[in-house]
Amino acid sequence: MNKNNSTPFQNFDIDRQKRAEIKKQKPKCIWLTGLSGSGKSTIANALDKDFTESGLHSYILDGDNIRNTLCSDLSFTDQDRHENIRRVAEVSKLMFDAGLIVICALISPFIKDRAFARSLFNAGDFIEVFVNTPIDVIINRDPKGHYKNAQRGLIENFTGFDSEYQIPEDPEVVIETNLINIDESILKIKELIDK
Repeated sequence: MNKNNSTPFQNFDIDRQKRAEIKKQKPKCIWLTGLSGSGKSTIANALDKDFTESGLHSYILDGDNIRNTLCSDLSFTDQDRHENIRRVAEVSKLMFDAGLIVICALISPFIKDRAFARSLFNAGDFIEVFVNTPIDVIINRDPKGHYKNAQRGLIENFTGFDSEYQIPEDPEVVIETNLINIDESILKIKELIDK
């Protein structure tokens, strides 16, 4: 909803349903959440490849890439984290309305921000995937060196270290990357979509 209510939304003849029919698919928003290094981007990439090979139209909104583009003006304070997720949620809704399967891979540490993202979609159109990897496994992997840098005091407000991550209360899918491989992870998500 427009906050200042001064400009009404413009309606157009071609709607989401028509765009989805052209693409011969049902649009979705698949929201991957979890700590840094948990495997969100890896899962997003594999899912996107699987969809593309199946002739489906999908697109990844990855947290690192978004932070370097659309949200490059934001820091990692709680307020800026809220704004980061708000922007990505709104963009994902636009892409969804274009008939795409949108795969969002972001830490998105706060329950209320993920709830906001979900609120933009009808029931069944938003799938929250909790990439639940134990912190000791992530620290051992530390693919980007973030945890070492956080321990040295070189990174402030680092989620899971000195900034809170609120565990999802009722996600549609939980992926434990220390227990299942990437193919099993993709299958678990696709099985839910197929339902």
